[in-house]
Formats: sequence, C-alpha cells, structure tokens
Amino acid sequence: MVSIENTIKNIANVDIFKEAKKSEYFVGRPFYLDYDKAFLLVADSWKQRVNGIPQGTFLLAFYENEPDVQEAILLRVLKPTKLPTDNDVISSMIEYYKDNLKTSGKDTQLDDFTRYEFSFSGIECSILGTFYKDNLGNIKFGADLENFYSSHNYSIYKPSKNVLEVIANIRDGNSVPGGASDVKIGKVRFSSSSRFQENLEDAAVYVTPKDFLGKRTALFGMTRTGKSNTVKKIIQATVEISNYAPYKLEESLEEGDNVLDPFCEDGSPKYPAGQLIFDINGEYANANMQDEGTAIFELYKEKVVRYSVLNKPNFKVMKVNFYQDILPGFELVISHLDTDSSDYVNSFKAVDLNEPDDKSDFSAVTRYERKKAAYLCCLYRAGFKPPKNHKIKFKGNDALNKMVQKDGKINPDRGISLEDASNWFSTIWDNYNDDYFTNYKKEKGHEWADEDLKALLIFLTRTKTPGKAPTISGYRKLNNIRKLHTDTVDKPFQVEITESLRNGKIVIIDLSQGDPHIQNLYSERICKNIFSDSMNRFIDNKPNNFVQFYYEEAHNLFPKKDDKDLSQIYNRIAKEGAKLNLGMIYATQEVSSISTNILKNTQNWFIAHLNNEDELKELRKYYDFRDFTDSLLKFSSESDKGFIRMKTYSNPFVVPVQIDRFSASKEYE
Repeated sequence: MVSIENTIKNIANVDIFKEAKKSEYFVGRPFYLDYDKAFLLVADSWKQRVNGIPQGTFLLAFYENEPDVQEAILLRVLKPTKLPTDNDVISSMIEYYKDNLKTSGKDTQLDDFTRYEFSFSGIECSILGTFYKDNLGNIKFGADLENFYSSHNYSIYKPSKNVLEVIANIRDGNSVPGGASDVKIGKVRFSSSSRFQENLEDAAVYVTPKDFLGKRTALFGMTRTGKSNTVKKIIQATVEISNYAPYKLEESLEEGDNVLDPFCEDGSPKYPAGQLIFDINGEYANANMQDEGTAIFELYKEKVVRYSVLNKPNFKVMKVNFYQDILPGFELVISHLDTDSSDYVNSFKAVDLNEPDDKSDFSAVTRYERKKAAYLCCLYRAGFKPPKNHKIKFKGNDALNKMVQKDGKINPDRGISLEDASNWFSTIWDNYNDDYFTNYKKEKGHEWADEDLKALLIFLTRTKTPGKAPTISGYRKLNNIRKLHTDTVDKPFQVEITESLRNGKIVIIDLSQGDPHIQNLYSERICKNIFSDSMNRFIDNKPNNFVQFYYEEAHNLFPKKDDKDLSQIYNRIAKEGAKLNLGMIYATQEVSSISTNILKNTQNWFIAHLNNEDELKELRKYYDFRDFTDSLLKFSSESDKGFIRMKTYSNPFVVPVQIDRFSASKEYE
C-alpha cells in the first residue's frame, strides 16, 4: 500500500518542464494556433507509441525556438480535423480502393512514401491555459495565453503519469496538493474504452477542504451513473478533514486568531463540520448492498444521528408538539397551507402568534392569549391529540361567560379544557352581532376581536359570517398535517438537529417513507432553522462551523428553473450561505430541473451521463463543459459508473475523473 501523504508529496515535487519533454511522449506538431484553439498534425505511429489519444486528453505544447523559455501551453483534445492535404490523400485512397489494392495490414500494396502520407491526421484542441516558471523558479498556471508564437515553433507531448497528476490537481493560486487534509477522490480517466488505459499507471485526483466546505456542489447524471457514490465520497472526505479540526465550536481560540476565519493555515477547518443529509431514498440511513455492507451510518456510528418521519428502531422521530412549540408548529401549518390562496386561509396564515415583547402591556398580553387559545382550539378540532389534562387560560369576563353558558361556569380566567374553550370561542363568534360587541366598539373605539382573532374564529367555526351555518373547510384543512404532531414534551427536533450539527455530527433525515408534501415541509423547516441560527451567530460575531447540506433527488425539494422567488430557503442558502459557512451538495438527473439562481451560484460540478441535447445545452453555459458535450451523451452501462467530469472551486478547468468506489478504506493501491 502507498500512503496518500507520500503520493501527494511526489506530485508537488514534479517539474513538468523536465518530466514532460521526453521523446517517448512526443505526439505531433501544431499547424495552426491562436488564443483559443490549436490544430495538430499527428501520425499513427506517434499515437500508438503513447498508447492512444482519446477525446478529452490533456496535451502540452512546448515552445522550442528558445530553450530558455520555460513555458507549456495546456491543450485538451476535442475531435479530428481536416489537414490541408486531406483532399489529395482522399483522392489517392479512392484510386487505390477502385483498383482493389490493399492499403493496410502486413500485405499492404502501398509504396513506402504513400503509406507514410496516409498515416497522418489532424486533431482539434481547445487551449486551457499556460504553465510557466516565475522569477523564483516556481511553476505557475494561467488560464489563458499571454502570447503565442508561430505554430511551427511548438512540439506536442502527451503527459506522463506524474505530469498528468500535476495537471489534474493544479489549483487557483498555482498550488498542487500538499495540505495534510487533502483527500483522494479518484483517478484521471479520459474514455469509456480502456484497452490502453488499463495498462497505464493511475493518475490520482485529490480534493481540498476549501473546495467543498461552505460551497455549492452539483452532481448531475442519469440514474445509476454513480451520483450517490460520489456524494458518499464527499461525505467521507468531509469526515476525514474534520478530524484535523483543532477546536470545538465554543472553545477559545489562540490569541490573535480570527474568530470568523473558518480555516487553519494548513487548509483544514478550525471546527468539525456538521453534515445534514436529506435522504429521499433511504440509502444513507439504511444498509445498502452497493456499499459493500458499509452504509454511512455504519461507518461513522459514533458521529451519526438518524431521524425518520415514522417510528423505527434506532431512529429519532421528527414530530412537533404543536401545543407546546407554538411557533414551530404554526410554521409547519403555514407551509402545509402554502398553495392554498383562499382569502380566509391567507388571513389565517398571516396571524401573528409571537408573544408581545412588553409583558406589562396588559392589552397586548390579553390579545395574544386569546389568539393563542383560539389557535389551539383549531388544532383540537382538527384532531391533534392534546397532552393529558391540558388546560388553557385566557381573559374572559362575566358577560361573555354567561353568553356561552347561562350560569357562567365556563370561566377561561381559571383555566378550561380545550373542548370547553372551543365551545366558548364558537359561541362568541355565533353571537358576534350581539349588542354587547356593538356597544364594546362604541365604548372602546375598536372591536373586541382584532383581525387576527377574527381569522382564527372563522377557521375554528368554519363560517365567515357570525351566526351562519358552516360553509368552508376551516380547521379541516389541517387534518393531513396531524401526523406531524406528538403529545410528548421533548425538545423540538429542528433544535436538536441544529445542536448536533454544531457538534460536528452527521444527521441523516430519512424521508423515504414520507409523501412529497411532508418531505418538503420537513426539509424547509430544518433548513430555515439552521439558516436562522447561523445568521444570528454571524450577527453576534460568534463563529459558525461548516454545515454541509446534502440533497438527494434535489428536484423534489428545490425551486424550479424559472422560479424567481429568491426568498425561498434553498435560494437563500445558495446566495447567502457562503458567509454563514453553509455548504450545499445536491444531486439530480437534469440540469434543467434546478433553479437558475442556484446553478449560477454553484462552484463545484460533477457531471455524469446526460442523455439528451436539451440538458447539454444547459450545461454548455457553465465553465468549459462544452468540451465534453459529445462524450457525455455516450454511456456504457456498468463500466462507466462513476466516470464523471469534475470542476471544483479551486481547479481552473474541468477534469475527467473516475470516482473511487465508496468503502471504509482510506488508502489506495
């Protein structure tokens, strides 16, 4: 076994200007060169000697007119191109074919000169940038050409394994892997066919913590192309780099250290990263055959906390006590009613159930207690099971109590049951046209029930007009959200989840047995709570550890492509999450299924097989993926799983990579 640390050290010590210009790696010469494109002349024998030139291959063009010029242009092979002499060659070929002469193999009937002429072909390449040495002798990379010379002054070489590792791992700032927290994620792979490649040494590809922590990462590709495996490798890498974190979140830092800088000097995070996985299919929370018997929760048992929408062994249940956690429960209610635009429902959703700041304001406290009580009565009528012997108090008076019951025994000032409270409010609304309320308005200058309380009473009684028969659904609209309620008194699940993430835990939300509406409710609620907590810490000048959100089947949760509502929590995480150390990793089949606001803020891209031109058209808009649109349409089943094109935040161009298979092993051959 070769340790990752030793291999990284070897990459950092490679001098490409010595290593790459060996005669055995020579492949041809350019006959045209500009700032964006190069056209090369290559021969069959040169291609055979370097074990082929597959589409997407990196090549290096060295300037040879002045030996002291330490510069190499980085090229990527795109497709064949015509040579200026091709028409003559084709005419000659046709003549030979007509005469039924053999033109290939050992029995060729071509003369040596003609066979030599026939062996040449052209290749079109894109120009990715320039490697050069600065005045201190350090190898640098620039993502363009500062200058170019006449094409005949260049020779083209295919990189060796060592040089290829430098190219694949070059980063902004012109560094190659070397930090203690760098993690191997795969190897360079150029083609689906591997007759030549399987006999060559693997060129390792690494990622750095700063590529993913607090950044937005997309994984696109058809089902069964290796997206989930890649996500698991990222999770695994995040756990490994978190092991280097020297502090816990609430510990004091060393004197002079910037409390808001989340990274140490070596690139590792200061605090362990929390990871939150929204598991739509249940493959992270449960054992999975494709993981060689090792699921995330098994590999990191001491770090994982699992939640489910159902009661399951070794899972915490995500339910809210709607009677105890008023605001969290009401937010779930609002989310549940989000698509209902009825006037009375909109009024109900607009009710303010926040406690008044000034507890000495008797009028404000009275209004709040009545609203809270009326809301709880709506829950009760909708079938939400209350805690045992649950009583509620709010301000009434003798006249109102007698209006409800002639002897006035139902007195909310002393605390009454939810059944009695529901009857109390229903009777009040039925009699709201009574002289008592008319005189109250004349005397006080305002109605007994404010707009919020009216909205709640309409919802409770299912009638918009006092004294009329019920004509609307009212509280019945809450029946389907009843399953989210529990009558226990535990801490709200979203608060527990946030605390676990602050302690560097992996939290897996198993949504595989929930309907799509419930999936959205829970996902949105949890994300909002973490975002709010992060924003509060940021405002209070407290450090935020990195929290990474993972969204499988993201199209089920994210806003659609043309959705312009930037206030949605997923858009806010994408646009504002960087300053709060919130990372987003999302996987789905189609580029076009994701909001453009999220795509435009995505820094890391992992692209597997896409099966139609519409998706490729979307992809061409980003970075240099246009170089791969032809190859991304092709897919060879099992052998191409995990074969992706990767653009990370710190890499200046796309690299084709075979992602390592997820397993418990942290070393490679």
